[in-house]
Amino acid sequence: MSGSKVPIEKVRNIGISAHIDSGKTTLSERILFYTNKIHAIHEVKGKDGVGAVMDSMDLEREKGITIQSAATYCEWKGFNINLIDTPGHVDFTVEVERSLRVLDGAVLVLCSVAGVQSQSITVDRQMKRYKVPRICFVNKMDRAGANPFRGVQMLRDKLAHNAHLITYPIGAEDQFKGVVDLVTMRAFYFDGENGEKVREEECPADILGEAKKYRENLVAAVGDFDEEVGMKYLEGQDVSVDELRRAIRKATLSLNFTPVMTGSAYKNKGVQLLLDAVTYYLPNPSERENIALDQNNNEEKVVLKSEANLPFVALAFKLDEGRYGQLTYMRIYQGKVNKGDVIFNSNNGKKVKIPRLVQMHSNEMNEIETCQAGDIVAFFGVDCATGDTFTDGTVKYTMTSMFVPNAVISLAIAPKDKAGSANFSKALNKFTKEDPTFRVHRDEESNETIISGMGELHLEIYCERIKREFNCEVVVGKPQVAFRETITRKAEFNYTHKKQSGGKGQFGRVAGFIEPLPADSAQTYEFVDDIVGGVIPRNFIPACDKGFQEAVKEGRLIGFPIVGVRVTINDGAYHDVDSDELSFRTAAIMGFREAYEKAGASVLEPIMKLETQAPEEFQGTVMGQINQRRGIIVNSGTNEGYAIIEAEVPLTEMFGYSTDLRSATQGKGEFTMEFAKYSVVPRNVQDEMMKKYQEKKAAGAKK
Repeated sequence: MSGSKVPIEKVRNIGISAHIDSGKTTLSERILFYTNKIHAIHEVKGKDGVGAVMDSMDLEREKGITIQSAATYCEWKGFNINLIDTPGHVDFTVEVERSLRVLDGAVLVLCSVAGVQSQSITVDRQMKRYKVPRICFVNKMDRAGANPFRGVQMLRDKLAHNAHLITYPIGAEDQFKGVVDLVTMRAFYFDGENGEKVREEECPADILGEAKKYRENLVAAVGDFDEEVGMKYLEGQDVSVDELRRAIRKATLSLNFTPVMTGSAYKNKGVQLLLDAVTYYLPNPSERENIALDQNNNEEKVVLKSEANLPFVALAFKLDEGRYGQLTYMRIYQGKVNKGDVIFNSNNGKKVKIPRLVQMHSNEMNEIETCQAGDIVAFFGVDCATGDTFTDGTVKYTMTSMFVPNAVISLAIAPKDKAGSANFSKALNKFTKEDPTFRVHRDEESNETIISGMGELHLEIYCERIKREFNCEVVVGKPQVAFRETITRKAEFNYTHKKQSGGKGQFGRVAGFIEPLPADSAQTYEFVDDIVGGVIPRNFIPACDKGFQEAVKEGRLIGFPIVGVRVTINDGAYHDVDSDELSFRTAAIMGFREAYEKAGASVLEPIMKLETQAPEEFQGTVMGQINQRRGIIVNSGTNEGYAIIEAEVPLTEMFGYSTDLRSATQGKGEFTMEFAKYSVVPRNVQDEMMKKYQEKKAAGAKK
C-alpha cells in the first residue's frame, strides 16, 4: 500500500458488497488465499472453529455474518489491491455507506440461484450514490438451481444495469467445471486442492457456438463506448483482445455498463479471473473525481488530484477502538504524510501528531513509515469522529461526509448494577463515535437512557458488545418505534405573548400560517420570512425561527418530533421597551401550537420493505401472517420451489416476526427488512396511541 512500491496506476481500492449470504466473506477469503496473504482457507461457519479471517469479531463468527467492514490489502500480478469486505445485513448499512464513500470500485456479488435480492438493490443504490463503477460476480454456480443468465436478466430488469457476461460458465450445479473468458475465448479450469492451479485450454466444442454469441453481444454493447470497437463491429471485423479490454474498461468507468463474471468462491472456481478483471476494468485512484469544499473560499468546490506533491487531504471513514487505543481508518486523497507529521482536523481546527501509521490486514497490523494519495491506511492515536477531514494545515478543505439514514427503532437500556455504570457510559461513548447510525439520548420524562438504531439486530449486537467488551450486564426495555407527527392541511396562527410583572415586561406578536411540505421534499422543516415594513424588527426574526424549531421537536399527539412542515410568518407587532428575543421565541412556540390544533395533525410510522422467502407450500400461511401484521403485499413470485413475497409492513408490527415465521415454515422461512418510508397510521391505531400518551403524561404529572 505504501506509495514507494507501485505507481498509482497499479493501485485498486475495492469493496465487496452484496445481499446477506451471497458469499462475500468466502470470496474475500479466497482472494487473500490466491494472493498469498493467508496460507489456509477457513470457512465462515467453519468446522475447524477458526472462522474466516475477515470476520475478526467473536460475534461475527458465532452468527456467521459480517458486522463490521474489515479492511485488508493484497498484491496480485504487480497490482496493490486494498480490499474492504462489507456486511450484507441491512442493520449494518452504514458500514457499506462508509466503505463505498472511500472506495474507487466495487464487486457486486449475486447468488446464482436467488439473483438480485432486496439487499442487492440497497447496495446498488449506495454504489450509484457514490458513483462507484462495479463488476458483478455471480457466485455459487455449484448450487442446485444455479442460473447466471437469469441473474444477468435481473440486473437489467430490477437494477436497470447494462449488464453483459464477460465469462461464460462451463456447466452448472454439480457439473460446474470452469469458465470461458469471452475476451480471449479461452477456457479456464481450476485444479489442485484449493483451485490454485489455473489450467488454460481451448473453448469446449459443445459451448463454442453459445460463447461466440455472447462475445458478439459483448462487443456490440461496449462498441457504444469505444468508437474503434463500434466501427469494427459494424463492419464485421475481428476485435483484438487488447481493444476489447480497453472498451470494457471505458464502458465500466462510464458507470453505464456492468461486466458480469461467473464462478463459485466456495468451490474455488473463477476467483483468479475476477482478480484479473479488477486490475483490467476497475479504476485506479487518479481516475475517480473527488471533490472537497474550500472553507476559506465560501465552500468553493475543489477537485482533488491523486498526487503526492500537493497539500495533504484525507478523510477518516471508520473508527475502531482496539486493545491499543483508537484506530482511525483514513483514505488519502491528495498529498502524502509520514509518521510523526502534524496534521489538522478541518472540522474542529485541532492539530494532531501522528504517532503511528499502520496497514491493516483484518485485525492484524503492519507498521509503515509513509503513505500517499490513493492509499487506505490506519492512524493510531488520532482522536476524531467518523467523517472528519484532515489536511496539512496549508489548506482548509472538508470532504462531503457520507449519507447517514435516520434511526427507526429505540430501546431503553440500563446497567444491571450500579458498579457497571462507568463501563456502561464508556461503551455508549465509544459506539456513538464509531457508528453514526447508533444514537444515544436521555428521556427527560422517564429518566432512562435510550439507544436508537437501524433495526432489532443492530441494537441486539450492541447490547451484546457492551456485555462482552465492557464486562457490563445490561437490562433492556421493550423496543420503541421512531414515530413522527405531521400536518395534513394549512392552518393560520396569530398569537400575542404579553407578560407584565412589575419592571420590564415581555411583548411579541407573530402571525402567519403552517402548511405541509411537498411529499418529495428532503427537508423536514422550512422557515419562510415574509415580514414587510418592519412589523417585527430584523434582529428578532431568528428568535421566531428558533421558537418554531423548538415547537416541532415534540408533537402534541404522542410527543414525537413533527416533520414535513413549512412555517411562514407574514405579520406581527413589537414594543419598543418590552420586546426581546425571549418574547418572540415564546410567541412562536405558542403560535405554532395554536395552528397545529387546526392543521389536521396525524401520526406517521416507519414502513419497512419486507422480503420473505419460504418453500412454496407455506406461501398462503406466510401471506396470511403478513396481512395480520397490517402488511400490504407488493409482489410475489416463485423461484426453484421457493415463494418470494415482497411487502410493505409497519415496523411496529414486526416484533417477534422471525419466531412466528420459523414456526410457521418448519424453520425454512427467512426474511430481510429495510426502511422504506414513513406513512400515516390508521385512525383507530392513532387514537389508541394518543390515549396511551395522555395516560403516561398524567402519570408523570402526578409524580
